[in-house]
Amino acid sequence: MKVLQVQLEVGVDPAEVGRARRWARSRLVGSGIGADEPVAETLILLISELVTNAVVHTGCPAVLRMLFPSAPAAPVRVEVADTSQAPPAPRHAGREETGGRGLELVDGLADRWGWQPEGGGKQIWCEVDRGAVLT
Repeated sequence: MKVLQVQLEVGVDPAEVGRARRWARSRLVGSGIGADEPVAETLILLISELVTNAVVHTGCPAVLRMLFPSAPAAPVRVEVADTSQAPPAPRHAGREETGGRGLELVDGLADRWGWQPEGGGKQIWCEVDRGAVLT
């Protein structure tokens, strides 16, 4: 099966999160996933959370990758790699906290997710089945 892989280098500026979302939307459309499809909204939210985590929590540049398999039923994969060796640390934010829910959102929205070492850092990945919907 062929896989189209696209990637974007992301700097440590929090404004990069918005740039990553805009870039991802255009790549989704280019891959045949309409911007208004529920799976697109799910992917954009996941990308936003993963890139935010990389930018805010590591202070390192990152690389955002999107992998689109040619098979229509195959899941779309998102990867964010950074140079920090610190593993992701899911936590449960209190009701009054304004942050700390990123990985909980990823866990709730992605069909699968995980992390693995990559080079001198790590890669956090998630997959969304094409039939998945934002709930």
